[in-house]
Amino acid sequence: MSDLTAATDIDSRLEGHRAELTGYCYRMLGSAFEAEDAVQDTMVRAWRNFEKFEGRSSLRSWLYRIATNVCLDMLKAGKKRARPVDLTGPTPLAQAALNPLPENTWLEPMPDGRILPSVTDPAEAAVARESVRLAFVAALQHLPPKQRAVLILREVLAWKASEVAELLDTSVASVNSALQRARATLGENEGRATDTADPLDEEQRKLLERYVAAFEGYDMAALTALLHEDAVMTMPPFDLWLQGHDDITGFMVSLGASCEGSRLVATTANGAPAFAHYKPNPDGPGFVPWAVQVIDISDGAIAGLHCFLDTPRWFPLFGLPDHPDGDAA
Repeated sequence: MSDLTAATDIDSRLEGHRAELTGYCYRMLGSAFEAEDAVQDTMVRAWRNFEKFEGRSSLRSWLYRIATNVCLDMLKAGKKRARPVDLTGPTPLAQAALNPLPENTWLEPMPDGRILPSVTDPAEAAVARESVRLAFVAALQHLPPKQRAVLILREVLAWKASEVAELLDTSVASVNSALQRARATLGENEGRATDTADPLDEEQRKLLERYVAAFEGYDMAALTALLHEDAVMTMPPFDLWLQGHDDITGFMVSLGASCEGSRLVATTANGAPAFAHYKPNPDGPGFVPWAVQVIDISDGAIAGLHCFLDTPRWFPLFGLPDHPDGDAA
């Protein structure tokens, strides 16, 4: 085999693991961009050391060992990412003010296609989608880094305790103890269970169709009928979050009034339905990118609207155009 053919073969073998490694690093770090940086670092380290890989473990296990070490190094600073609901109580509409916090404060959204590898088992696919929900990834951030790794490897990826112990250079007893503590912490912080996006059933599809019609028509009565009474709306990078359909719709017709006449284009993020939100261009005709909305659905109604406003970062990540179809302004 020529050097070029060998290099191409190594590249292909490493790239075959990129999506699942990105999902792992995203769960560990809570950041789309840091996860992709961590995976790139993992790939570079693996490439440089490939001749030292002696096949005593599987290539997949070896890559996860490297990725875990990269993530643990990145987490040494101790800062954890969060959602607005993790930092403060809800803000009454009368006191609503838009105060931005630094980018590295926030849990970030992630396109499904970058973190969910193709699997044929529906149950396995459902677990993967559930494990990248915003609420689940936010709950993971409450765990110390090694507990985080143990829980993801054991509960999400279904590794054996002995395999995790080998990866982390520790004992099976230590892994089992860390998993028990991690489960307890996770149970205290995860919050309401929500539905995942793929496949949507007929009821969920109709709910989202009604949501699009209500939002694009800025019909607050119709929107109220679709929201849980205690639904939440978040808008990173602002620390403000609202709870209750009255405050959400009240915000939309006051501080959020410039969104009237918006367009929504369907996508997916974090295993959930999502939309690219384009609002009317304030400086002329057409529309401009405004947010990526990630939608929580629970018990047949919308439980959360998570609006990520830093569109110069999110739209390219999601492969979204600058203008909705039919609008070339």
